[in-house]
Amino acid sequence: MDGSSRTVLMNGADIIVDHLTKQGVPYLFGLCGHGITGFMDAAFKAQNRIKTISTHHEQTAGHMADAYFKVRGEPVATFTSCGPGSANLVVALAAAMMDSSAFLAITGNVPTGQFNRGPFQETGRFFQADFPSVIRPYVKRSYQPTRADMVQLAITQAWDQLLAGRPGPVNLDVPLNVFVEEAAVLPASPGRRVINGAPGNPKALSAALDLLLRAERPVIVAGQGVLIGRASEALVAFAEQTGIPVVTSPNGKGAIPERHRLAFGAIGRNGTYAANDATRHADVILAIGFSFDDRATSAWLDGYTFSIPPAKLIQIDIDPAEIGRNYPTEYGILGDAKASLELLLEMAQARMGAPRQNGAWFDRLARGREVWRAYQAGLAASDQVPLRPERLLAALSRAVPEEAVVASDVGVHHNWIIQLMEVMRPRQLIHSWGFAAMGFATSGILGAKLAAPERPCVAVVGDGSFLMTPHALATAVEYDIPAVWVVWNNRGFCSIRDIQHGMFGGRELATAFEIQGTGESYSPDFAMMARSMGVASHRITHAGEVEDAIATAIRANRPYLIEVPVDREIRPVGTGSWALPPLPHPEPNFLQALAARGLSL
Repeated sequence: MDGSSRTVLMNGADIIVDHLTKQGVPYLFGLCGHGITGFMDAAFKAQNRIKTISTHHEQTAGHMADAYFKVRGEPVATFTSCGPGSANLVVALAAAMMDSSAFLAITGNVPTGQFNRGPFQETGRFFQADFPSVIRPYVKRSYQPTRADMVQLAITQAWDQLLAGRPGPVNLDVPLNVFVEEAAVLPASPGRRVINGAPGNPKALSAALDLLLRAERPVIVAGQGVLIGRASEALVAFAEQTGIPVVTSPNGKGAIPERHRLAFGAIGRNGTYAANDATRHADVILAIGFSFDDRATSAWLDGYTFSIPPAKLIQIDIDPAEIGRNYPTEYGILGDAKASLELLLEMAQARMGAPRQNGAWFDRLARGREVWRAYQAGLAASDQVPLRPERLLAALSRAVPEEAVVASDVGVHHNWIIQLMEVMRPRQLIHSWGFAAMGFATSGILGAKLAAPERPCVAVVGDGSFLMTPHALATAVEYDIPAVWVVWNNRGFCSIRDIQHGMFGGRELATAFEIQGTGESYSPDFAMMARSMGVASHRITHAGEVEDAIATAIRANRPYLIEVPVDREIRPVGTGSWALPPLPHPEPNFLQALAARGLSL
């Protein structure tokens, strides 16, 4: 038999939805439009197998899907219409692509019979129905089936592409008629998952281990690849066996519990003192799943976060394009993070016997960590209003349970969170790092809560980023998604305001929120805005109520917003740097700040 008797007649949309449900996809996030109506009808018929969440802007749908993957490690799908509908998704696609976060973006297009005729919302004046070119830099691949009998192969390949190798978003762009036209197809098979599990070359790993064990000042840098590869347990076990200190990239926070004795925090522009001290003075560095981006490396300035060479670099990554891209490697090893660490641990146990004890290198870093914590704790004791950022971060750490998910939006508050929030487990903190898309947490917290309904989900969002996608609150009410938003209200785009002040002699333009002509500081009433959408809210008026307000919002188990006034003139202390050539880069100022408060290393 050729199998033809097992084929069934299905339209393109039903083929897609059938495949998604067989893969166990629980949600579709998106927004209606004429180009996607055929797909929406298929989703209607499958409501008992897959739930549709309608958002009020396509960007929100994409951020929800991105956050869902970051929390759960499993992709979902979005749906958007042709023209502006799918164009509104571009920011979210870019954010996911830059953070190796996977979701399937199903985009509607104009009917094939209208290609090249300039129909309503066709993308491309010189190439027909050319939405895939709009997003080419921001997806792993785009598939555009132009006949119903092409859909089965397209959805199968698109879905498999999501998690193969380095995860990322994939686009399935479907003309309107292809959604509703029929083809004889074999129904989708039950879900199958692409497994990335091969360790790096054993000989290279063995030689790299020899180098690490001979080092006087070794350090491990854990990047986001450790989180994506579910390699945290293997990382901690290897660090404990070898006694090697561990730092993380900002995007790798949570790869090791940040109160572990071998954990020294995040590196880079807004890293901790001990973390940057460790990588700056290391003689051998083992980097795992870390791309050495500019904010994490102090913009590659020699001697600020890294000194490579003379330090020798061992780099393990699943993406060959990352190995040696920004620093020369002593050993560049292509491999899965978890499998490679497990093999390194096995080799270390065989070679060493008992775990290595602390030495002078550890003692130096531990002293830096101790002084850093003492410095920050003193500032966090302030009860001024508007609050000091350190005070708000201390309140969050006390009020938010350890099992919670915290999503940070983009802005100066993000810098503070990277520097001061102690992340205790993988996926406790999610954020938009590589593309830094404002609106990510405001919208994405909904996807995080759907991914982890049993865990409190709290978004920390600046007033600037919140105003970009506030409609997420309406979606939360409509679908009873009990997320919490903490609005960090400093009345401006203050991360950029700080750059203006630092690089242009205190001049600023278009970064502070104020009434033009009077210069009066301006802020919407965020608590009232939330209530107008049906979201419970509270505005902080004195520092002592912050912890109780956050705890109350979490216990309420409903959409809830807390507005907190924060002093915008207080900036994170510098332990690294960042450069925007040819402008001069700022110098680290932590040691001066330490001396000013009567503390020393």
